[in-house]
Amino acid sequence: MASGPPIATVYVRNLEERVKPDVLRQSLEAIFGEYGNIIDIVAKKNLKAKGQAFVVFDNQESALRAIEEIQGFDLFDKPMVLALARTRSDMTIKMTGNEEELDMHKRRRMAEKDKKKALEAAEEQKRLKRPMPGAPTDGRPTKNARGAGLKPTGPAPAAVVPDEYLPPNRILFVQNLPDGFGKDELVAIFNNFEGFREVRTVPGRSGIAFVEYETEAGAISAKENTAGMPLKNGEKTMKVTYQRQ
Repeated sequence: MASGPPIATVYVRNLEERVKPDVLRQSLEAIFGEYGNIIDIVAKKNLKAKGQAFVVFDNQESALRAIEEIQGFDLFDKPMVLALARTRSDMTIKMTGNEEELDMHKRRRMAEKDKKKALEAAEEQKRLKRPMPGAPTDGRPTKNARGAGLKPTGPAPAAVVPDEYLPPNRILFVQNLPDGFGKDELVAIFNNFEGFREVRTVPGRSGIAFVEYETEAGAISAKENTAGMPLKNGEKTMKVTYQRQ
């Protein structure tokens, strides 16, 4: 199996969260700049990204050497934890690829985020369905609940997971198709991914379709590479999610 393009980005965590992003970037540049040419440093201030940063070198050798030699180095009284990033950075692709490759990379990254959110939403839905400790299991209210003039209530409705966060399955739901964009055009797009089975349009409903694959892996690959794809010279942007089960 052929390996992918080399990754030259260092993922840095366990950083002091109270340090402003600009100060953090300057400090990281001073430390990591000793090991090679840095083309980008990403440090965001949103809550989920605090304490983390990405240092992008122009070659993988510099990134690996920095990880080996800086691992555990104290910055603002906290030891940095370093690892090679799982994917190439936007800046790397922008410098080495073309606009089409960069656009596909961004769509794939958004699809990964959607997949993660879908799994989190599914776990939350399972948690909401679990009975609370001490709650009756037969669906009937306890004597105390009947006492204070309260009417028994039915179970709360399950939380509805948004389309974008649905967990993966073999069937994709395609929306926002332009007028006249039919089955043949969709087959031409989705037939490029392994395990393609068929495209199903909905009689009397334009703008939507279902695409089925033999395996979940094929559907995931297709969604990652087609979600957000512009159609008919940018007239519309195709929305691709997993079918609601």
